[in-house]
Amino acid sequence: MDEHGIPLSLVVSGAERHDLKLLAPTLDRIMVKRPKPRPGKKQNLCADKGYAGEPARRAIESRAYVPHVPPKGKKGKPRARIGKHRPRRWVVERTNSWLNRFRKLLVRFEKYSRSYEGLLELACSLIVFRRIIVIYG
Repeated sequence: MDEHGIPLSLVVSGAERHDLKLLAPTLDRIMVKRPKPRPGKKQNLCADKGYAGEPARRAIESRAYVPHVPPKGKKGKPRARIGKHRPRRWVVERTNSWLNRFRKLLVRFEKYSRSYEGLLELACSLIVFRRIIVIYG
């Protein structure tokens, strides 16, 4: 998702799959056309400690992102502000809360994953529509 909490891609899998296994497919399915990578102009990708490690770093860097992943094992201390920028974990949690408001998605009763993915895409498109109205309205 972007800085406003607008979902950019989604991938459906079983509950037992670790997020790290779905990092590459999720990055490959981003629906927004990205600008071509240029020297000195890279896009940043912020992730939590679950994506720390070499496989995640390779997946992120191979797609021309600059990874911002805190190392595992260190106690979380308050992050210092860098200029006007501040940590934005709340954006992710807020968007997850928006998805949870669609009661049909809370418990998966669909037999096929493509049916559930279609419902998720519909919910994400409604979220995008509502956010565009709020941001640019």
